[in-house]
Amino acid sequence: MAMKGYLDEYEKLVIRMNTPRVVIDNGVCSSATIVKVDSARRNGILLEAVQILTDLNLSIKKAYISSDGRWNMDVFHVTDLNGNKLNDQSVLRYIEQSIEKVYYGENIEVNGLTALELTGTDRIGLLSEMFAVLSDLNCDVVDAKLWTHNGRVASVIYLRDCSSGSPILDSLRISKIEGRLKNVLNGDNDFNSAAKTCVSVDSMMHIERRLHQLMFEDRDYEKRSKTQERSPMVVVTVQNWAERGYSVVNVHCRDRTKLLFDVVCTLTDMEYAVFHATINTADDQAHLEFYIRHKDGSPISSEAERQRVIQCLEAAVERRALEGVRLELKHPDKQGLLAQVTRTFRENGLNVTRTEISTSSDMATNIFYVTDANGDEPDSKLIESVREKIGLECLRVKEMPTVNHKKGDGEEQQQTKAVLVSLGSLVWRNLFNFGLIKSCS
Repeated sequence: MAMKGYLDEYEKLVIRMNTPRVVIDNGVCSSATIVKVDSARRNGILLEAVQILTDLNLSIKKAYISSDGRWNMDVFHVTDLNGNKLNDQSVLRYIEQSIEKVYYGENIEVNGLTALELTGTDRIGLLSEMFAVLSDLNCDVVDAKLWTHNGRVASVIYLRDCSSGSPILDSLRISKIEGRLKNVLNGDNDFNSAAKTCVSVDSMMHIERRLHQLMFEDRDYEKRSKTQERSPMVVVTVQNWAERGYSVVNVHCRDRTKLLFDVVCTLTDMEYAVFHATINTADDQAHLEFYIRHKDGSPISSEAERQRVIQCLEAAVERRALEGVRLELKHPDKQGLLAQVTRTFRENGLNVTRTEISTSSDMATNIFYVTDANGDEPDSKLIESVREKIGLECLRVKEMPTVNHKKGDGEEQQQTKAVLVSLGSLVWRNLFNFGLIKSCS
């Protein structure tokens, strides 16, 4: 009995040690809310915290990441997309509770739906054909996201049966759905570009992380056509710091929402551990610096591996790049709605480069990023013509989501550089204790 009591107390101690301490401070910085997370070190812990913040559509202006032995300390400077501090107490409580919850390894599950994963060769009209097949097979698309990059496409779609509203469980029907979609995805391409499909009833994976994984598995980062050159807007460098046993990764690009998530997600899925990092944004630019190692503690060991990391991080940034015109469709949900709308896009020469589909209370809210056949922004007259055919009230042109940078961010950026000089010492915990990385400077 005494032994059981001892074990209970030991288990409580372990829980307390591994549960992160989350502190949210709105008084230290005049332009951002500070979220500080202190926790025992665990693989993937940084990604989980960043995922929670980005899923709330928060902008991470700065971040300081440090690992001291078996302990992690992460500091995030966050605002809403308008550049304002977070004052909604329900949001602040949600951040605290969610970070603590996710550290226990809990995931978000989509119940009552069938998950469909697709990868293949992108082409104009592909989305229209995919939704036409699903409509013909009596499948209702409830939620979906689709990305395109370097001539490849990846999508995660959540389905249910149109008639019953239940998940699709019949194996023969699932095989038919997979077969029809695979034929659409393959088109006239050769065997080496063969499409892949996968259907699952229980899906626990974060949908945007899964899209990164699907693109990575499809090796979109190396399938750049001969006419395509690397984007001058994304600069990635990788160097080894032999004295400390780290590989130092720097990413410089235009700032945008979910940028940190995309980069950390890719590093994590490539099985690198982030030991230290600084993230800084000013005006519309972002600079991210990571000190990484393999899980076994070794740095990047070859030129081929270094080039692969550069390619993969460039792809991670580019996949969510904002191109073309952003269209938002709000319409009462009905069978065949997506097939009808995307067919209109195809018939008018619009190419869908990214899609976000959601359904709530029988109302469909769908976002489409469209370009013309050459990948350029479509003519405004063409967009208006498409809107007239679909419905001016339900299909609207929306501004591209941007990150608002308050005046003074540039000055803070210069002040922060003085702090970064001390990064070489890797004594981040001392910096935190002295307050150097707690303030806005």
